[in-house]
Amino acid sequence: MENESFKILEYEKITEMLAERAGSSLGKEKALHLFPSSDPDEVREWQEETAEAAAILAMTSPPLGGIRDIRPLLAKAGKGSVLDLSEMMNVMSTLYAMRNVKYFFRDLEMEAPTLKEWAHSIEILGQLERDLNNTIDEHGNMREDASVELRRIRRELKSSQVHIKDKIQNILHDGQYQKMFQDSIVTVRDERYVIPVKAEYRSHFPGLIHDQSASGSTLFIEPMAVVELNNDVKQLTLAEQQEVQRILRQLSNQISRDRETLTDNSDVLADVDFAFAKAKLAIDMDAVRPLLNTEGRTVLKNARHPLIAKEVVIPTSITLGEDYRMLLITGPNTGGKTVSMKTLGLMVLMAQSGCYLPVDPDSEIAIYQNIYADIGDEQSIEQSLSTFSAHMTHLVRILGKVDSDDLLLLDELGAGTDPEEGAALAMSILERLLEVRATTVATTHYSELKTFAYTRDGIENACVEFDVETLRPTYRLLIGIPGASNAFAISRRLGLSDSLILRAQQLVKADHAQFEHVINQLENEKMMYEQRNADIMERQQRVTQLELKLERAKEELSQKKGDIIRKAKDKSAALIRQTRRESEAVIKELKEQFDDQGIKRRQQTIQEARARLNDAFEKARPGIMAQSGVGKRINLANIQPGDSVYVKKLDQKGTVLEVQGKELTVQLGSLRTKVKASACTFLSKAATEKPSVVSGSRKTSQAGSFLQKTQNIGRDIDIRGLMVDEAEVVVGKFLDDAVIAGLSQVLIIHGKGTGALRKGIHDYLKRHKNVLKYQFADINEGGTGATVVDLK
Repeated sequence: MENESFKILEYEKITEMLAERAGSSLGKEKALHLFPSSDPDEVREWQEETAEAAAILAMTSPPLGGIRDIRPLLAKAGKGSVLDLSEMMNVMSTLYAMRNVKYFFRDLEMEAPTLKEWAHSIEILGQLERDLNNTIDEHGNMREDASVELRRIRRELKSSQVHIKDKIQNILHDGQYQKMFQDSIVTVRDERYVIPVKAEYRSHFPGLIHDQSASGSTLFIEPMAVVELNNDVKQLTLAEQQEVQRILRQLSNQISRDRETLTDNSDVLADVDFAFAKAKLAIDMDAVRPLLNTEGRTVLKNARHPLIAKEVVIPTSITLGEDYRMLLITGPNTGGKTVSMKTLGLMVLMAQSGCYLPVDPDSEIAIYQNIYADIGDEQSIEQSLSTFSAHMTHLVRILGKVDSDDLLLLDELGAGTDPEEGAALAMSILERLLEVRATTVATTHYSELKTFAYTRDGIENACVEFDVETLRPTYRLLIGIPGASNAFAISRRLGLSDSLILRAQQLVKADHAQFEHVINQLENEKMMYEQRNADIMERQQRVTQLELKLERAKEELSQKKGDIIRKAKDKSAALIRQTRRESEAVIKELKEQFDDQGIKRRQQTIQEARARLNDAFEKARPGIMAQSGVGKRINLANIQPGDSVYVKKLDQKGTVLEVQGKELTVQLGSLRTKVKASACTFLSKAATEKPSVVSGSRKTSQAGSFLQKTQNIGRDIDIRGLMVDEAEVVVGKFLDDAVIAGLSQVLIIHGKGTGALRKGIHDYLKRHKNVLKYQFADINEGGTGATVVDLK
């Protein structure tokens, strides 16, 4: 592609925007060196990378922090140089980033085949990473235990320093030397511990002079008693430096051995970072993935120039390559012709660079082999070329290379010379481009070219809309209508006298005036039909939304119906199992009594069995509250404290204590809860009595509800024969009912068997919010085959 076209279309600003969104210097470098591709397969691959990154960003953020450009460090280590601690830290940070990126995509549940393949290719250098972590701490300092020798040296060094300080402290507190000291402090000169001594006592204080103050009144003397100790410290310091250098050299050699792997991993990190930079730019631009083709067909819907702020940019729609491959745009200056043309050119460059486009969904764009742009004033004083000559020189070069799969953007074709000759040259150039079948967008002021476009196949007129009333362009591109000059209308609005305008109209040829009139009529009719089409589209969208809403409502209703039926079947099955077990137990006891000769004993057993069956029947019998359609819909304007309501989810009757907006505080036995009014139905109004009586009645009602609940709930539940998931549902409902009934302890009979049901129920009890503790039952209650649960 022609680099000059990139400069004209300001493509480098797109690469700068990408670089700003890259998180590492590697990604920024890749963005700044981005070059559009003409290979359709490569362009589709780049677009897929952006699509995967954008989908991931919509759900989560990848860990791209800590990536450093370690390529210069790898080259340095490859030459045998020793890396310093800060350079080692950069390698550590990048190794950590490599691990994070690899594990992020390994655990990612979304489909992202390209990015996952990249991450999979990252080779984790675990040994190098461990060695660096064991050598350098998080602050970039060498660890004390980086090596056994370094630990020994630093331990001895600290010991010697402490010994020196103790010696000097003893000297400082020695009475015979007190008057000699300028200050009773210990300081360091030339990496040796010294004491500030008054100059007049230098002959009386034994030691070596290392420095003096600016006034000369203070000498910094190293006491003779610590000279040897300071020498030991100096030797240990040198030994420490040598050991640190040895460790760094060893690590540098290790990094040098792995530099090829590190380089490959860095390239992967750069690719990943750059892919997410493209995705971030797409999100910031509200851009979408374009449909690509190689047939020269471009349909951009409401395209927005990417370099103009989206708050002020005016979208334009451009169509090329279907019925025509050449678009001729006419209209006044500052009307937006050049912006429309640049928008198309920049969109093509972005698409072929793998970027999303700021257009409406389902927009389509062709992949072109080359893009040629001749836009702007190219007058050259140095080359003694006029504007016309500069444009023509560029056109000659383009015409020598252009082919059918290229895109040409030509601004003010034939301008800068005699109008008739310029129009003739423009028509001949356009004819040549039609023969070559190159996709072309050209702008012009020549009226002759409007007629030329009408009389040739493969070329279409277009104009940029202009509002004569406000004297401002609307920047909307109207395809199929040539632009009118509007010179007379604009002059009249600006105050030119009617006599001069009338004379000018007389001087214009009749056919030209008629042509301008036809253009204006066509433009008005097109605007009218566009408005009608917009109204129709809006209505169609509303109808589609209503259809979708109705379909969703049907699906929700069907799902709720299925849930209700399934729950009813589960409840019935559980009830049948429970009844069957209790019946078998009764029958077994009755059979055992057949051998008993005592008639009273048999009759007593029969009575007890009959009583247990009656109790089981009462427990299993659904109350009135479990029936569907109980109560009426609550009217918030009429509901009052004391009214009786039915809480659907809890299947309980309760009394309203307080009304708070759309929520009700309801007393359910001993439980007070807050529920939405929509989750309840109205049963009856409160009794109209005195407040004290109402209060008493309410307490009586609550107490009665509590007693009724206590009578309906048993202390134990038998879940033998159920699967773990079935048992969890049954036990959960049982525990909730027990809490509402005020029970403090219940018994869950799960049997012994394989122990799977017991283990599953114990795991569930650990998580239940109302369980205080649980333990196996006593031997007379079932032992390990049952669990006693204490409730909160």
